[in-house]
Amino acid sequence: MMLPTHAIIGLAIATPMVALAPDLAPAALAGGLAGGIFPDLDLYSGHRKTLHFPTGYLFAVLPATAVAVLIPQPAAIGFAFFVGGAAAHCQMDRFGGGLELKPWEGGSERAVYDHVRGEWRRPKRWIPYDGSPHDLLLLSTVAVPLLVVLDSPFRLVVGLALLIGVLYVGLRRRLAAIAPVVFGLVPDRLSQYVPERYRN
Repeated sequence: MMLPTHAIIGLAIATPMVALAPDLAPAALAGGLAGGIFPDLDLYSGHRKTLHFPTGYLFAVLPATAVAVLIPQPAAIGFAFFVGGAAAHCQMDRFGGGLELKPWEGGSERAVYDHVRGEWRRPKRWIPYDGSPHDLLLLSTVAVPLLVVLDSPFRLVVGLALLIGVLYVGLRRRLAAIAPVVFGLVPDRLSQYVPERYRN
């Protein structure tokens, strides 16, 4: 799924804290948002493997939550929701398409790497590919209520995520067509840093 969807799901996981503990809600929301985004920082270096730990993050959720309950301070709360957002991100990648430039073609059986099992998990394709209309529907379904519930600056983040999501969905197939051309212009000494899927 696209990054705006991951980010908004991370926020949504933390949103109940607005009602449960308003004083800790900003830390929870920031943690959930950061956790939803964090795994995709490996986009150009072993994407869906380097920072994606579908089993590891799940194992970390319980102890992180226990610490946050025992020590309800902003840092502990933020970290617990960070881990929760990252765990949700990695699980969501399994529900989407494979790791390829044109995932609508269904040629890749790599969704996310599971370091515990030492293997790639297969895509379920419930959301056919990142940037699909289904992806935008999921983003919108979660984001619109958050626009009502959250205050700034998180409301602004939700609005920007929606805008970026709409633009990305509109351009997704065109971006896949031009990516090999653009990355083909990269100097040879830097080509090793270009992900393999962009070279096809």
